[in-house]
This record gives sequence, C-alpha cells and structure tokens, in this order.
Amino acid sequence: MEIRNAGYNHCHDTDFIIDRPKGSGDNLLLLLKTDCIVTLDGVDQLVPANSVFLYPKDAPQFYRTCPQQLFANDWVHFLFEGEEFAQFSARKIPLQTPIPVQEPNFFSHCIKEIVYETYSQNLYRKESASCYMTLIWDKLSEQLYQNSFFPKDSRYEMLATIRRKMYRSPWDSRTVDNTAHEVRMSRSAFQKLYKQFFGITFTQDLIQSRMEYAAMLLQSTDLGVAKVAEQCGYRHYEHFERQFLKRYGISPKAYRTQDIPLFRR
Repeated sequence: MEIRNAGYNHCHDTDFIIDRPKGSGDNLLLLLKTDCIVTLDGVDQLVPANSVFLYPKDAPQFYRTCPQQLFANDWVHFLFEGEEFAQFSARKIPLQTPIPVQEPNFFSHCIKEIVYETYSQNLYRKESASCYMTLIWDKLSEQLYQNSFFPKDSRYEMLATIRRKMYRSPWDSRTVDNTAHEVRMSRSAFQKLYKQFFGITFTQDLIQSRMEYAAMLLQSTDLGVAKVAEQCGYRHYEHFERQFLKRYGISPKAYRTQDIPLFRR
C-alpha cells in the first residue's frame, strides 16, 4: 500500500472546508473527531464525531465544519497495490458512508502510528504502515459484522453514548457518581460495566479524553498552557500538568515546542 499523506489530530477553525471536485487522485480515509457536513450528489449529510468516512479514488470530496464549530480529524491519503483492493472489498466496508466506530481511540492510535511510520526513516516503514491500515480494515469489518448479526446490549449502548459525549466534550465536569446517576446505575455497577465494555476504567478514560484534547489544542492553537488546562476542564494547572506529564512523558510547555511537522490534508 502506498501512503501518500497522513495526519493525526489536526484541528481547524470554523471556516474550514475541503472542496475537490475531481477528488485528490487517491483514496481518502477520514476519522472524524468532531461533527462535519459532507455533500454527496448535491445533498448535505451530517457525519457525527467518532465516525470513519472513506472516499474512493477520484470521487469528488466536499466536506466542511458544522456552523460555529471547530473541525478536528485524522486522515490518510493512500493507494491500493496488487491484491489489496480485492482484499479490502472482501471486507464489505461501505464507501462514502458514515461508519460510527465504537473505539475511536483505537483507530486514532493506528493512524498516529501510520503517520509516524510514513515520515520516519525506518527500514520497513511502508510495510508497517500497511499493517496498520489492514488492522483498520479488519476492525471496521468486525464491527460492522457484529452490529449486523449480534443483538445489542442496551447497557452497552447506554454507556457507549456516555463515552461519545465525553470525548466530544472532555471539558464537562464529570465524576463517577454523577455519570452513574445519569445512566441510573449504582456506582459499583457502573464502574464494573464500564471497565468490562471498554477495557479501561471510567476515570482513566475521562483523563485520556482530556489529555488527547489538550494535545490537540497545544499542537493547533496559540492558547496559553493555563488556558488549555481550563479548556480541558481543569481548575488547577498543577493537576493538569501532572496528568499530562504522566500521559506523554513531558510537560505541556515542552510538548508544544516539539518539532511537529504539518502535512497536506
């Protein structure tokens, strides 16, 4: 597989728009982290946050931010090689159709690794990036299959809705108690099911959502680090800094001064 361009955690202003009437000359994978509007055959369609959207090669690409909202996503421009398109087609992943994903952090992690490998000097960078793309196809296909053939657990749906809200608005004031109350569960039942369904505790997931949002703000805005902490729901900068250091291994100020390349969308 040829990865032509890729980007991770890119954030844009409220006037962001992509308009390519003849496409980009390659396939485009989008992982939307905010809601956006996609126009297909002249019809506008809302694509919710935490969705994957795939444009095939040479298909017109017209998408933009929702009114009064920022735009954030991960993306990969790529071309199939050899038998890869046939292998992709066998997974029956729909094109130009919003695919809500249950584990957006997993897919975002894969794209982050694709970006790293693509722009590294690693000997097997192309092979490694292709492996991550194949993993994305496999997990998308699995999710589509499971959603089609297995009955949904209403408790899972309820907690997944809460999780999506949390990643859309990580700055919201949430605790185990008030979130358990929101889904009408006891504290212990809520924590047990959350860990069972998502493989992470609610508190750890909340911190992770805030740290990822903070990293995006540090990379893509000029907000001061104290303001970033505030935007992520922290009242005390010291608390924010400790958690950021634990998550990324460096302070927010040091993270901002890293040499982060900017690539074409």
